Formats: sequence, C-alpha cells, structure tokens
Amino acid sequence: MSIVVRPEWLAQVREEIIDPTRRIVDPHHHFFAVNPDFPHYDLDKLHADTATHRVEQTVYLQCWEGYRTDGPEHLRVVGETEWVHGIAMEARKRPGQAQIGAIMATADLRSGAAVREVLEAHRAASPLFRGIRQIAAWDAYDGILSMEGLVDGNLYGQAAFREGFRVLADMGLAFDAYHYFHQTPFLADLARAFPTVPIVLDHLGTPLNVGPYLGRSEEIFVTWQAGLREIARCPNVTMKLGGLAMPWNGFGFEHGERPPSSDEIVARQARYYHFAIETFGPDRCMFESNFPVDKCAMSYEVLWNAFKKMAARYSETEKDQMFRGTASRVYGLG
Repeated sequence: MSIVVRPEWLAQVREEIIDPTRRIVDPHHHFFAVNPDFPHYDLDKLHADTATHRVEQTVYLQCWEGYRTDGPEHLRVVGETEWVHGIAMEARKRPGQAQIGAIMATADLRSGAAVREVLEAHRAASPLFRGIRQIAAWDAYDGILSMEGLVDGNLYGQAAFREGFRVLADMGLAFDAYHYFHQTPFLADLARAFPTVPIVLDHLGTPLNVGPYLGRSEEIFVTWQAGLREIARCPNVTMKLGGLAMPWNGFGFEHGERPPSSDEIVARQARYYHFAIETFGPDRCMFESNFPVDKCAMSYEVLWNAFKKMAARYSETEKDQMFRGTASRVYGLG
C-alpha cells in the first residue's frame, strides 16, 4: 500500500497555531529518498513542517533507507545511521530550526548474539544512535501489510530474537516496537522478561479498521484497551501518541474532499489518546507526528493543533512531559 502526499489538497485547511511557544520534541519521523511506496521527505521538508510549531528536536526512526550498497550483508543497515547522521550535521548549520537529536536504526535481533557487531557498528557510526526498531507487524489477512519473513504474530517470543534482545539489554540500548493491536500481549511478555530495556510502543498500539476488522471498531477498541492495560503494568514501556492517520487505521481522512481540521481529528480520535494517557500516565507518553506517513491525511500544523487541544485538560507539567519531557528522557536528548 503506497502512501501519497498531496500538498494542494492539504493546503485547503489552514489553522492559526495554538500555543505557539510550546516547546516540542517530535519523537517519530522518517526521511525517504528512494522508497517508491512513500513520499520523498528530506531535511528541507521536515523543517518546513516543524517550523509551523516550536519543534526543537526530533527523533529519526528507521525506514529502510540509506543502506550501504556493498560490504558484508549484515552490516549494510548501518548505512542508514551514517546517512541520517550526515543529515543531522546539516541541520546543525541551521540554528533556530529543529535538530535531529537521536537515531533509532534497525538490526535483525534474530541473529542472536551475533547482532552485537551490528549494534556496535551503529554506535560507532553516530553518537546519536540510541537503539533499534525491528518491526513485528503481522496479520493473517493478506490485505494488511505484514513484515517479510514473519510467519506469525509473535516475533517477540522467538528464542533467537530474545537472544539478540539480550544483547540490546547488555549494551544499554532502547527498542521501538511497531505491531498491530492484537500483538500487544506478546510485547508485554517481552517487556516483563527484559525489565531494564526501555521499550517504546509506537503509534498507540495500532488499532486496525480495514479488511476483516472493518465495521468492528467498538469491538477492536475493547481489545485494544485490554492490551494497553496489560502492557502499561510494565514500567519500562512508554507510549507514542500518534500514528493513527495511516490508511490501515481506517479513519479514512485521506479520502475526504478536504483534509480534516484539528477539531475533526479530536472528535474522531481523542478517546484513543485519553485512554492511553490515563493508562500510562503523562510521564510515560509522548506525542509523535509519524511524518511524512501521516501527512497522507493531514498537515503538520493541523495535527499538532489537535494534539494541543487534546492536551488542554492536563496540567502544565503533564503537557510538558507529553510534548517534550518524556521523549527527551527516553531518547537521551541533550
């Protein structure tokens, strides 16, 4: 499923920025250079988006870009860290604009103890390297994207994966987790087994509303809630608040004649955010853009306005945690 961004369509809805002095860390974005399934997104486009709000730092998340084209196959993924480090150094030449404060790269933890070589190479490639994301998204329905090489939903339970995860723990690195809502109990089991590893659950645990899940949103919401309650008992897990504009979430904003306003986003999605915040606590939650993927459905200015409206009920300290503090702590941002 390809992601398409339509700038002219997005421009139909413009909003005055709410709380423009609010300090923000955006803990989840990508750069795309050659991947045909995603829109091109570079530093200039990131800065054009982040300039709409007071975004001071960002965290880059792996997206299979920038790999080395030669050398040992298992080390080619290190090219992504090298590539993004170069972009981060370019950003430093632009004072007053968002800086890339951390890099979450990738490695195949199923290689067990041998993954140490890859993790050490990432660390040597950039002081911004903080850990990895190995996507575990899997569903039995062919119409929902499943990661290549996965045969079921429990990557986290595989013995080889856990052997590699132990190396992650030994090196003091973090792990970003992306999977679908019905897989969250598997991550909870992993988090209990490795209580010292900081684990970040991406995209609110990704509830689905397409394919066999279409029209079952209330049933899915209850299952999603149960998964979040279970994993929130693991103190090493934090939650990213965002990522619900992807097509497989099924909100369908990308199909409208006009993009949604921040009020429309709040009306359709706020219950997911508030449940997650109440379950984890603001000090374990962080708002994320997931750009440019979520840009298929809404602009950066409107998305963060929606976040600010949803955060209005919380105290100033709680807001600062969700917009900046939690991400800064978890990803070791200076």
